[in-house]
Amino acid sequence: MISSYTSGWTRSFDYSGRATRADYWWFVLVNLIVYFILLILTSALAIALPDMPAPASVLGSLTALYGFSQIFPALALSVRRIRDIGKEWYWIFISLVPCIGGFWFLYLMVQPSVLG
Repeated sequence: MISSYTSGWTRSFDYSGRATRADYWWFVLVNLIVYFILLILTSALAIALPDMPAPASVLGSLTALYGFSQIFPALALSVRRIRDIGKEWYWIFISLVPCIGGFWFLYLMVQPSVLG
């Protein structure tokens, strides 16, 4: 679990190769957990210290920075995962199709690996 997460971050700009289904989904799960913990801590700090907005704003800025920076490893991992199921890299743009694109992308991400 942690190895998939750290591998996703260390290979943030590596679009070559493949990523297994487990690598992709463990990264997504840990990434969501970390992001929601940061959001909860930011909200709790803002509620607990309403007279001191600086600590909450600093933690909020770190949360936003984490949210922005996780785009790069998630994109690289998505490209490697798409390649692992036998599709070309540009299939990641299917998620931009209104209404059905997100579901189609999710369907692609749960597909088993293709040998070769």
